[in-house]
Amino acid sequence: INVALRQKLDLYACVRPLRYFEGVPSPVKHPEHVNLTIFRENTEDLYAGIEEKISDDEMHSIKVITRKGSTRIAKKAFEYANENNIDKVTVVTKANIMKLTDGLFLEVARDVAKDYPNIKLEEILVDNMCMQLVMYPEKYNIILTENLYGDILSDLCSGFVGGLGLIPGANIGEDISIFEAVHGSAPDIAGKNIANPTAIILSGCLMLDYIGEHEASKKIKIALDKTLSNSENFTRDLGGDKSTTEFTDIIISNL
Repeated sequence: INVALRQKLDLYACVRPLRYFEGVPSPVKHPEHVNLTIFRENTEDLYAGIEEKISDDEMHSIKVITRKGSTRIAKKAFEYANENNIDKVTVVTKANIMKLTDGLFLEVARDVAKDYPNIKLEEILVDNMCMQLVMYPEKYNIILTENLYGDILSDLCSGFVGGLGLIPGANIGEDISIFEAVHGSAPDIAGKNIANPTAIILSGCLMLDYIGEHEASKKIKIALDKTLSNSENFTRDLGGDKSTTEFTDIIISNL
């Protein structure tokens, strides 16, 4: 359903900010330095859904990359960097192998970068990016990439800061935008009152920022930071025992 909505409403930019919350367990040495945002093209690539059954033993899938789709996500990433005084954008592809599709995405990123001389464009292959992120996550602030790579990298990076329960997401289009938790609907725990609501709360903060309600967003994030700084408040996914309702009540009390 999510993929269909993104394509139907042309929500071309998937924006996923990841930052560390003090007090939350992390497998990396210095999680306090992790603060990055992934800009993932949201309507093309292998997620375009163009597949064909040749026989019971052979299936084909078509990878779609267009100049239009690549240009608008690249501009979104560079505009964000410019607005937030970030001096580097890292574009992630596999252009050494997929010279036409990923090659076009990389070519467009280079072209867009020319309009932002104050921002460096760093180019890296997706396999190397996975290794670099695990070893040196603090080196990266903005990642620009295609649909499939962005989906994988955002889940990888969520592990640095406590897991998918803490990661918000925004799907941005020209006229319509949708804000959602990265982890999806989690049907396996629906109705059990054990889900960590942080991701959906932060997605709400992204929406508040999007409509200009920055002060409201800031207050909620401060209350959330305070809540997560105490391990006694953790939900089950973070190693605690607080229910969704109990965790939310603590956030409200910290507002």
